[in-house]
Amino acid sequence: MREIWALVNEMSPYLLLGFAFAGLLHSFVPASLYRRYLGKNSFSSVIWAALLGVPLPLCSCGVIPTAMSLRKEGASKGATTSFLIATPQTGVDSILATASLLGVPFAILRPVAALVTALFGGGVVTMATRNEPNEAVQKQAEDKPKLSFWQKCLEALRYGFVDMIQDIGRWLVLGLVIAGLITVFVPDDFFLRFADTPILSMLVMLAISIPMYVCATGSIPIAVALMLKGITPGAALVLLMAGPASNMASILVIRKVLGRKTLWLYLLSITLGAFAFGLGVDYLLPREWFTSHLVLTHACCHTTPALFNVICSIVLGCLLVYALIMRFVPKKKDKTMETRVFKVDGMMCNHCRANVEKTLQGLQGIDEVTVDLAAGTATVKGDITDEAVIKAITDIGYEAKRQ
Repeated sequence: MREIWALVNEMSPYLLLGFAFAGLLHSFVPASLYRRYLGKNSFSSVIWAALLGVPLPLCSCGVIPTAMSLRKEGASKGATTSFLIATPQTGVDSILATASLLGVPFAILRPVAALVTALFGGGVVTMATRNEPNEAVQKQAEDKPKLSFWQKCLEALRYGFVDMIQDIGRWLVLGLVIAGLITVFVPDDFFLRFADTPILSMLVMLAISIPMYVCATGSIPIAVALMLKGITPGAALVLLMAGPASNMASILVIRKVLGRKTLWLYLLSITLGAFAFGLGVDYLLPREWFTSHLVLTHACCHTTPALFNVICSIVLGCLLVYALIMRFVPKKKDKTMETRVFKVDGMMCNHCRANVEKTLQGLQGIDEVTVDLAAGTATVKGDITDEAVIKAITDIGYEAKRQ
């Protein structure tokens, strides 16, 4: 518990600041900005997708419906792939948290690696599918309602400190617990056997990371614990890149919506990018760049944390408890309304909920939509067939059926 408490105290101020930035980006950057630059069927859309995706604070599951929605609005397969690779690996919250626990060199390298890998992956997919017609539906979705400055500020607070924490809170806590378990139960010399064979340790990390579901922030304490046990910085970077960028959920959705060819190119790009940057860290850059801050972080386990860090940890803990409780409290339904309820499988976060809701609201004949994340349902009212509702939901990567 001491190791977990030390990690929380070190990360909490940066996490709170990152959540605040996440809310500001969500409230003050219009959705039309993303559609404008991702909608072109050219390599320029790949570049814009990577540049816009790197700072965007979407969790590993939240990026899936967002990317599928962009695809439906007309984004090319290359741009969608670039967005899928770049977005989950980094974000303003995870960059700040990386700087706090792993140091500035790691914090700089993570977005650079995500950007380069996304450009490579998106470019390869663009070339491989350049002769395929863009069958995505060209559809201009509406932006968020216009709000006053103070309404946007309130929306930023709600999104950053409620929705975002709901989305990544479970995985952040899981990452901290796994880190604590690694620190306690893994022998100190376990990873030393891989010290002379960085490629072998990277293969181990890759085999663990690709199917594992972990967010960019939740992977940080795991990487810290593994490095303290002797794993190389390059192998830790493989975990930080491949873990958030790939998981079984994203693999299944990409294969369904973008096709098997795009899926293999997506996984190949992540693998090659993680290996290239991991080998570069271990063989081309000074090791002390990536370990000096780690020594300071480890030392904090045996010192009394500053009062400010303790206060931030308490605030973060209260927000986590509140957000996780609210996530599983079903919304009350208006029983006076004649409604139809559809079971939606695959929704995992507020981004999933928002994308389903946005898609259904855009259908002709829909008067009212309520999507309940906790119950996994969509309640609709309007003059529209069940088949049209189910097709709209399945088109963005989910499964749906009438209850």
